[in-house]
Amino acid sequence: VQLQAYGGGLVQAGGSLRLSCAASRRTFRSGAVGWFRQAPGKEREFVTGITWKGGRTYYANSVKGRFTISRDNAKNTVNLQMNSLKPEDTAIYYCAARRTPSEVVIPTTTRGYDYWGQGTLVTVSS
Repeated sequence: VQLQAYGGGLVQAGGSLRLSCAASRRTFRSGAVGWFRQAPGKEREFVTGITWKGGRTYYANSVKGRFTISRDNAKNTVNLQMNSLKPEDTAIYYCAARRTPSEVVIPTTTRGYDYWGQGTLVTVSS
């Protein structure tokens, strides 16, 4: 396993959670890292992504202004701070890493990533 996502749990609507994605240095060496989520019965969808040096980020409209992605390359981790959570944010959250180096490209589809973590469950109660 090259990526590991953790930090999920149960939270009330309006609350916050912080997810983290840890990886070997080789996995995070140069490419973008993204977070996706998959709710029951739905397809996996893009949430947010960040480039290797953190100079560029991109957010899905549904989370813009509530979620913040950041990375600590010294610790080989990418974090996702989720605030003002809503019941519709309930899903399994996955982190993914892209092998191709770039400070511009942040893929928004699953095919754009080469490595995947096992997912962590986030449940938001109303």
